[in-house]
Amino acid sequence: MAYPNPNLDLYRKTAVNSASPLQLIIMLYDGALKQLNNGKRAMLQNDVFEQNKCLVKAQKIIAELISCLDMKQGAEIAQNLLALYSFCYNKLVECNIEDNVNGIDQVMVVLSNLKSGWVELDKVTRVSSELRHEAA
Repeated sequence: MAYPNPNLDLYRKTAVNSASPLQLIIMLYDGALKQLNNGKRAMLQNDVFEQNKCLVKAQKIIAELISCLDMKQGAEIAQNLLALYSFCYNKLVECNIEDNVNGIDQVMVVLSNLKSGWVELDKVTRVSSELRHEAA
């Protein structure tokens, strides 16, 4: 059993409070992937309670990602992300009901690829920001 660690909790709160919007999105992906890994492990161990808990948490994170979409400003990109997030959400519901490990793997691939794109965008944004500061 894990015990609460007040220092770790403070670190996490500070990390979230000081993160940029892009970094928050990346944190959501990290959280979803962690829950998917835990849910998959639980599924393989036939721990239905833990499996359900983890996969539902992953679904909630995906729902949060959906709620972050700006459909007006994001236009086609937001529509494509909505389609991918909806696929992931629905696939997780199906996986949880059918104990489908392969489906979890599919969702992990989609989210990992999307996360990579966000990480790259964050790097480019930081470099651009640093160049603007140096020029000023």
